[in-house]
Amino acid sequence: MKQLFMEIASPVYQLLKSKEYREFIRLIVLFGNSPRYSSRRIRFLRYQFFVPDCASFIWQFREIFFEQTYKFTADRPDPVIYDCGANIGTSCLYFKTLYPNARIKAFEADPNIFAAFQKNMKDNNILDIEVFDKAVWHSSGKVRFGVDGADGGAIDQTDGAIIQVETIRLGEWLAKEEQVDLLKIDIEGAEYEVILDCRDALKKVRNLFIEYHSRSHREQKLDQILALLTRIGFRYYLQNVDTRKYPFVNRGRELKMDLQVNIFAYRES
Repeated sequence: MKQLFMEIASPVYQLLKSKEYREFIRLIVLFGNSPRYSSRRIRFLRYQFFVPDCASFIWQFREIFFEQTYKFTADRPDPVIYDCGANIGTSCLYFKTLYPNARIKAFEADPNIFAAFQKNMKDNNILDIEVFDKAVWHSSGKVRFGVDGADGGAIDQTDGAIIQVETIRLGEWLAKEEQVDLLKIDIEGAEYEVILDCRDALKKVRNLFIEYHSRSHREQKLDQILALLTRIGFRYYLQNVDTRKYPFVNRGRELKMDLQVNIFAYRES
C-alpha cells in the first residue's frame, strides 16, 4: 500500500518540491507537440537556448537538470571535465551550475549543432569552455559522419546526410591531463572503439559516463566494455535507457539501435 501511495503521490510531490520538474512540465505543455526538427529559441529556468529540435531538448532537460544524470562530486573546485558529444550545450551548462570554475573541454562533430552550441554558450555568458568542432575517435584525421539535425549524429552512419568531419584521438588528449574528474562519452555508437583505444589513459579518469549503443545486426560489445573497465579499476552501475515489452518476441530488429544503456563507472579511492 505504501508503494502504491508513493507511485500516485510522487508527481505531485515533485511539482511542489522541484523547480526543475515544474520547468520540465512547462516545456512539455509549450513544446511537447512540436514536430521533430522544429527549431526555436527557448527560455528555461534563468537561461535561454537556440534549440534545433524541441523534442530532443525537452528530454535532455529532464535527464540533465531534473534527474541530474551527470551529477558527481569532485575533490577540487575546478574539476577537469571532458564532454564528448556536447550537442547544443545542455550538459556543459549543467556542469557550470554544478562547478562554476570547472575546466571543460567539449567536442561536437555536427557543424550545425556545434554552431548552436557556441551560440548558446555565448548567449548565457559561458565563455571559459574550450570547444572543438571535431569528433572523438581512436585516431586523428577525418571520418564519415551522419548528421540528423538533432542528437543522433554518428560516425560511420549509413542513413541521412553523410559528411566528412575532423577527428581527434581522445586517448592522446587524456594522457596529457594529470587527472580528469569526469569523462562523458555520448557518441552514438562509436564508444567501444574510443574506449578501447583510451584504455591506458582511462587510469587518469575518476568518473566515467558512457552511453552505450548497440546497433542492430552488429556484434554487441557491452560485455567487452565492462570487462575493460573492471580490469583498469572501475566499479560500475548500469541504467537501462530504452524499454521494450516482450523482449523475447520484440527483439528490436527493426530499430537502428536495439539496446541503449548508461554506464556510470567510478573509482572508490
